[in-house]
Parts: sequence; structure tokens; C-alpha cells
Amino acid sequence: MKKILIFAVALAASAVILSAQGRGRGAAAAPAKPVPAPTSPVTGNAVTGKTLYYNFGCYACHGYNGETGARPFVGRWGNLSTEQSFLTFLRGRANVAPLTPATNMPNFSTNSMSDKQAKDIYAYIRTFHSTAPPDVKDAPALNEIVQAAEAGKK
Repeated sequence: MKKILIFAVALAASAVILSAQGRGRGAAAAPAKPVPAPTSPVTGNAVTGKTLYYNFGCYACHGYNGETGARPFVGRWGNLSTEQSFLTFLRGRANVAPLTPATNMPNFSTNSMSDKQAKDIYAYIRTFHSTAPPDVKDAPALNEIVQAAEAGKK
């Protein structure tokens, strides 16, 4: 029974470690309940957007799926709620204070990224979905193992 308890604890610890992966330096903590992905209309091309996402280096901070890296956004969509809010966010600092260096994200003026390119990237981003592991309390097999181990100790 002691081996079962050790296995259960190791399994639970693994789940916690896996769920914490990708929250690198500067990342905001995940909300208690993930926010569903936006459902607003998209006019860009996701296939083209994928290429642009890599060419512009978005993956360097946001990971390959928007969940990892220093600034994940899947589950906390913020400025990505609509295509227009995404464009406004990209252009905001570039149009208002173009000489002020960005500390969170590069400034993307229309000279560096066209509206069409931005809309294509947005279309690709909208294909992302959460792959976070379930909460440990929602793992029936693990709970059964822990209960069996606790029953064996009595």
C-alpha cells in the first residue's frame, strides 16, 4: 500500500508541474476558470497567419500555441477578444508613442505589419485552444488510488 501512496503522490506532483509549465518569467497567473475563446468574426486567413506568426517571432514570447512562453494568452484573451481590439492593441503604442521602447511587446506600426498581415495572424491565433491538464480533483483514477491507499493504512 505504501507503494501505491507514493505513486499517487508522484502522479499528483507531476500534474501540478505540468500545469505550471510555460508560465515563464513575467507571465500572469492563470485565472481560476479559463475564459472561453472569443467568438467574434474573423476576416484573416489562418494558414497565412501561421507563417506570419513564426516570421514575426510571436512564438518567442507566446509559445507555439499561445499557452506557453513568457506571455501566454490562451485562457486570458484580453486584447484578443475581437479582431479590431487586436489591431488597436498592435497599433496603439506605435501610433501614440513610436519612439518609446516597448517593454512587453514590439510596436507594430502599419509600416512594419500591414492590417492584412495582422488580421491573418489574428485568424491563426483564434485557432488556439487550451490543452491544460484537468485539475487533480477531477482525475477519478487518481482519486480512487489515493482512497485505496488511505483505506489500506487503516
